[in-house]
Amino acid sequence: MFNLERWHEIFEAISKNKLRTFLTGVSVASGIFILVILLGVGKGLQNGVEKQFERDAAGIVEVWTSTTTKEYKGLNPGRQIQFRNSDYAVSVQKYDQMLQYKGSSFNNWSGLVTYGKESGNYQYRGVYPEYQFIENATMSEGRFINANDMAHAEKVCAIGLKLKQDLFKEESPIGKQIQVNGIAFKVVGVFIDPAGEREETRVYMPLTTVQKAYGVGDKISNMFFVMKKADNFDAALAESKTFETGLKQLLKNKNTVAPDDEGGIGMYNSVENAKRFYDVNLYISLFFWWVGICTIIAGVVGVSNIMLIIVKERTKEIGIRKALGASPWSIIAMILHESIFITTIAGFVGLLMSLALLEVVGPQVKSEFFVNPSVDFNVALTTLFLLVFAGALAGFFPAYRAAQIKPIVALRDE
Repeated sequence: MFNLERWHEIFEAISKNKLRTFLTGVSVASGIFILVILLGVGKGLQNGVEKQFERDAAGIVEVWTSTTTKEYKGLNPGRQIQFRNSDYAVSVQKYDQMLQYKGSSFNNWSGLVTYGKESGNYQYRGVYPEYQFIENATMSEGRFINANDMAHAEKVCAIGLKLKQDLFKEESPIGKQIQVNGIAFKVVGVFIDPAGEREETRVYMPLTTVQKAYGVGDKISNMFFVMKKADNFDAALAESKTFETGLKQLLKNKNTVAPDDEGGIGMYNSVENAKRFYDVNLYISLFFWWVGICTIIAGVVGVSNIMLIIVKERTKEIGIRKALGASPWSIIAMILHESIFITTIAGFVGLLMSLALLEVVGPQVKSEFFVNPSVDFNVALTTLFLLVFAGALAGFFPAYRAAQIKPIVALRDE
């Protein structure tokens, strides 16, 4: 029971041993401080990983071509595989029910883009309308490529924000004409890409327009497929692996590539790579928890040892209390109160210091893989629970030992 007399005893005991109490508090505060800082660092790493995967739609499978490495059906190795519209068509026909978004593209990595007196070399791509969602791009002005543009091979384009700033400065580009390798396109939109400036220097046009205007026939460079959302991560991984295996086999058969040839057709599965990153992040977080908890345990052991010394010093006082009728529980409560008070106050100090450090230093850290280190409310509650539990644990065994002292033995103690 927390009564006024009990609090007076606690403060009197602390005032008699200020240095010892301070050093005990430092050990506990440092344990909580280190734990919260490590958890904040772990959260920063997790945020960094998540930011990397925000660049494109979740669950994306990208497919491209390369040269074969094995002879197959009389064809020599070293053949450069070329995707065409029919490759995309058969892929969609077979797997459309599994897909949320889909599209193919024809890429030119360096084209001369001109507006008035301004010009520069920028990447341009012929794409499908759904490519906006595959790239996770948002429109800051105008619109993206649409189905009508594709059907009629319209000479329109959407440009990235960085390209707009380079060529148009403060002028709105909507409705203006730009020249891309000598062919005029009307700007219908400006997009922002979460991946940053590199993607925002692109020009996106209807794929049908690019194929006709630049004389590439039905050639395509890449295909992109975004899987429908699954119930959980494991289900999403299993479905994406099934899709990846089946699609690769389909395209190898169509392009006469050996089933065991690692070349010819390449794939990137963001779900599979995400699992690797999140597994690593989980192990890092578990390691940080382990180190932090071990540090707290070290502090708890220190508090427990101090409480044992206190019990030894107050043996005669405890004997008198028991001789006057004090119950074992009141003796235990007396020691526990002091232990919990010291650890809780010291722990709160460590908690506040660590949160303040994360708040001040976190935003100053500039890294793609380390973003906004912080500790959420649930973690703060967990550390608060650890504080109370640590204080109770540190004081229980000394308190139990104090409760077992016989009055006659205690009164003889010098």
